[in-house]
Amino acid sequence: MVNSWKKVLGGWFSLSRLPFHTVGIMPFVLGTILAWKFTSSFDAPVFMLGISALILIMLSTYHAGEYSDIREDEISRRLHDSKFAGGSGIIQQGILPRRAALWTSIISLLLAGCIGIILQFYFKTGPFTLPLGALGAFAGLFYSLRPVRLVERGWGELLIGFCYGWLTIASAYYIQTATIHPLVHWLAIPVGLSIINVILLNEFPDAEADKKTGKRNLLYRLGKKATTALYTLLALLTSLTMLYSVKLGVPLAVSYFYLPFFLISLFIILMLLRGKHEEQKFLEVLCGLNIAVNLGTSLSFLLAYII
Repeated sequence: MVNSWKKVLGGWFSLSRLPFHTVGIMPFVLGTILAWKFTSSFDAPVFMLGISALILIMLSTYHAGEYSDIREDEISRRLHDSKFAGGSGIIQQGILPRRAALWTSIISLLLAGCIGIILQFYFKTGPFTLPLGALGAFAGLFYSLRPVRLVERGWGELLIGFCYGWLTIASAYYIQTATIHPLVHWLAIPVGLSIINVILLNEFPDAEADKKTGKRNLLYRLGKKATTALYTLLALLTSLTMLYSVKLGVPLAVSYFYLPFFLISLFIILMLLRGKHEEQKFLEVLCGLNIAVNLGTSLSFLLAYII
């Protein structure tokens, strides 16, 4: 009985993809730090409620993906086992029923909505609190869920870049200040571009499964060669916008903090151009490094303003 409960709890942990929540939490913290530095505004209860709502929206997104991508993930995990693709495998293994992912996705979204109501009407965080949250909730739920299923419409990757870039940073800033500083728009660009690249590279391990099931994401539409070129372009734009941010008033220290992640980004580009992504084990290493670049982009801004 104890082992059974441990298995189920471990299943919930895996299904929720908790380590991947960092790609949303880091930009949210960045937006909060910017609000504090620019306006001296910081409300701890608002921050805690806001980040709780964000986590619930991400839970809803990941659970909806597990529910919707059942066929793709089953094929992908049969072909190869990757930490960055093919879902968690929890439903395919029978540890949790498929319907549990759908219901927890919906419940998480409703709880996030309740938090949004509290923030807007009790804490008076501003009239755009609920619309900003609803935008993220809609995008997250219908990224995978039918009949909308944005991931198959060629816009899914761009929408993820928007949500994990501008929307997260701007929302965190807004609920502290009820305004959005113009610099937030610029800082969101490299963060958003780097998360698009995370999605693009994570699509490579799933390529065969997506092709078999007709999942028309960008890799499916463009092919591996064009997607590699797009990845390279976005990686270079990420670095350029990071460097240019200094001219807009970001502390110069950001360039020093970003340097190791810039070098990692160049390494990934070089490996892709050499075709190393065709080697499954090496591709997994590249996917891990790619997430480090995304987190490092937000972290570089954070450290530049804190230190």
